[in-house]
Amino acid sequence: MQLPKPYLLFLADGSSLAQCKTAAGLRDWCPHDVLGQFAMESCRVDLGLPRLTPAAAAAAGARSLVIGVAPVGGAIPPRWVPALLEALEAGLDLVSGMHTRLSALPAVAAAAKRLGRSLFDVRHSDQVYTAATGARRSGRRALTVGMDCAIGKKYAALELTRALRERGMPATFRATGQTGIMIAGAGIAIDAVVADFIAGAAEALSPAAAADHWDVIEGQGALFHPAYGGVTLGLVHGSQPDAMVLCHDPLRTHIEEYPHHPLPTLQSAMDQYLCAAHVTNPAARFVGISLNTSGLDPERRMRVMHGLEAQFDLPVIDPMQDGAGRIAAAMLRDYRHIS
Repeated sequence: MQLPKPYLLFLADGSSLAQCKTAAGLRDWCPHDVLGQFAMESCRVDLGLPRLTPAAAAAAGARSLVIGVAPVGGAIPPRWVPALLEALEAGLDLVSGMHTRLSALPAVAAAAKRLGRSLFDVRHSDQVYTAATGARRSGRRALTVGMDCAIGKKYAALELTRALRERGMPATFRATGQTGIMIAGAGIAIDAVVADFIAGAAEALSPAAAADHWDVIEGQGALFHPAYGGVTLGLVHGSQPDAMVLCHDPLRTHIEEYPHHPLPTLQSAMDQYLCAAHVTNPAARFVGISLNTSGLDPERRMRVMHGLEAQFDLPVIDPMQDGAGRIAAAMLRDYRHIS
């Protein structure tokens, strides 16, 4: 699937940055492919990009409108359709990572056919996956896991991949969500795989490799998420991670959009992830903690990070402020004996 670039990012009627995580990820990780943002009047999110209409974006060279919002359930509501039609009329193709297929929207499908435009549903694939084998395979694997959704797993995985490569290690970012696939150009939207085959898809995503090669796998959801925990469990089993990085937002107290589900302690979360990971890799362990500290002042940020380092004896980083070099260095030191 070759996506037409550059992109115009559609923020729809997004109410939070977390809800617009697809657009934010593209802005942060492939800025050369992004020309601007387009939103409905009720949108409360601003990514700091040029505000362009579809017509203006097309005139500036944009080739597609990307739905940059990821609401719970992944459906495309009818109120977005006029904006999608405007983009098609302006000469843009449509790119979506939603569960709803663009072709399932009658007005959108008809307009695309009439105008000769293309519809790209990144989350959907004709690929068939098998049940997991559970067999160990060569190479090394790191998996980012989270306390919740939209908490930095993709950012941590991308930054860790870069840090490993900078240290001379062969490393590949393995995308498991729609945004990661748009950034990397390949991957598997793991939450669109039939439940019985999630672990098998994860095995296919990170196949046997050279002994010193690291696959850095983008995590999804959280084991204790009331809606998406099943996806996380299958991904953990199939990834067979040697190393895991726990991702957390220190200001978050409950599962986002599920206020009656408080987050567990970090120790409890690690214990649950290790229990799941040891099913297919008894040697799995944590190698670091990745935080989103954007909501903390500098003094509190350092206090939180130093406190967690002392508590867990692991490197603690914010990938957007500190990079992942300290975690990468620890991994290379601790796994150098693996063959």
